[in-house]
Amino acid sequence: MEPPSSYKAPGADPVIIVEDQGWRRFVPRLEERVLRSIRVAQTTVPDVVVDTVVLTDDRTVRQLNARHRGRNKPTNVLTFEPAGFGVGGELVLALGVVRREAAAERKTPAQHLAHLLVHGVLHLDGEDHHHPGDARRMEMAESRILSQLRVPNPWRAAR
Repeated sequence: MEPPSSYKAPGADPVIIVEDQGWRRFVPRLEERVLRSIRVAQTTVPDVVVDTVVLTDDRTVRQLNARHRGRNKPTNVLTFEPAGFGVGGELVLALGVVRREAAAERKTPAQHLAHLLVHGVLHLDGEDHHHPGDARRMEMAESRILSQLRVPNPWRAAR
């Protein structure tokens, strides 16, 4: 049986689309950091494939959030499930939100980007944070993966 034309080989790197060039100003070695974060997260969660990472602006993410989630506001990361067999998921991140959250949490945009990429991969694996127990499990998984990336535990200061 032939795989669909959109088939992506397991272990293949995602396509990184930088729509807002501001990402390059605030995150040194942007593509390298994105790929490393995705690779480490996918090693921990091997059934998840990320096809595309879109680094864009708040306006675009607000529009996508309104259209697909019914929330007319920007958010840090949107996760889109794979559209079919052999197709990976998509992560879309908003620069303004990521920068504001990073500043509020006293970390670099690069550190927060790594956290949100890991967060998105875990969402693609079915993890969620709507209930306290689920949130705690997801936070623990994020912390374990981020430690491999040498990114400080984002939950340590919060507790």
